[in-house]
Amino acid sequence: MYASQGVYSILIVDDSQAVRESLGWLLRAERNMKVVGEAVNGLDAIQLAIQLRPDIVILDIELPDADGFSVTRQLKSLLHPPLVVILSIHGDNVSRRQGALAGCDAFVEKSISWPKFLAVLREVLKFSK
Repeated sequence: MYASQGVYSILIVDDSQAVRESLGWLLRAERNMKVVGEAVNGLDAIQLAIQLRPDIVILDIELPDADGFSVTRQLKSLLHPPLVVILSIHGDNVSRRQGALAGCDAFVEKSISWPKFLAVLREVLKFSK
């Protein structure tokens, strides 16, 4: 895992346009993070991840076509798997356990503050090297 020229590439996957736009706005303000793509469903997420090879995929659980857990498993089986941060309204222990079993690198509730979310991303990136 490495960032070209010190910039980490990010794929945002959420079926909510408002969430994708909000995350895009937040991440574009970070000088070492670049949004390289967006997907609204699980199948597009997998195809874009193969095509774009992002460093990080920010992924919702509830997606059309394939849920975030199955998408995570498929992403982690790639030759160059991205980091996967699940961002969900579901913060229960069962969902967190399913995320961990699928191989996600972090699980974050959508109710988290933006500064805390960025701190989670930075923490995940520290352990990727």
